[in-house]
Amino acid sequence: MTQGELPRRVFAGTPDTILVCIRGNSGSGKSSIARELRRRHGRGCALVEQDYLRRIVLRERDQPGGAAPALIEQTVRFALDHGYHVVLEGILHTSRHRAMLTNLRDGHRGRSLFCYLDVSLPETLRRHLTRPQASEFSAADMSGWYAAVDVLGWPGELVLPEATSLEDAIEVIAAAAGLPQAERIDDVPPIVP
Repeated sequence: MTQGELPRRVFAGTPDTILVCIRGNSGSGKSSIARELRRRHGRGCALVEQDYLRRIVLRERDQPGGAAPALIEQTVRFALDHGYHVVLEGILHTSRHRAMLTNLRDGHRGRSLFCYLDVSLPETLRRHLTRPQASEFSAADMSGWYAAVDVLGWPGELVLPEATSLEDAIEVIAAAAGLPQAERIDDVPPIVP
């Protein structure tokens, strides 16, 4: 590439693949929504969790210059390129992940939906107490990670207020993304870790 030349865009997926990105603060409900969206779709839908790739695979802190955004992008692209729909979920702060999310949005051949769960700090702290990992993070940790209204500001970004129930969020996101759901949810077994 010569100076002044724009990098060549690398496309991912097909016109039929769907990318759903669910963002929000810790404790906002994004993991529960993402896991249930995937379960209800059945096979053919990949779940990419920021925390799993960053904290478990890389054992990396969420800070500028980390490797996690590149791994997340490559994982999403890999799944899309192999014909999977993808549900990506994570805090994915705009300050550190906007470039990666922009690459995914602009490089996906199919439909993409970006969602933000707009939940206040008091509500995220309340919800955190009901989570299995409640003992792993303190209220001070959660407050330090919290970013109010961290929306991308993109046309079509779906922002769901904290009053949205889990069931309503799942239905609204699935419909907005065009993510097909199994005809009989009872026939889709729960995901066993």
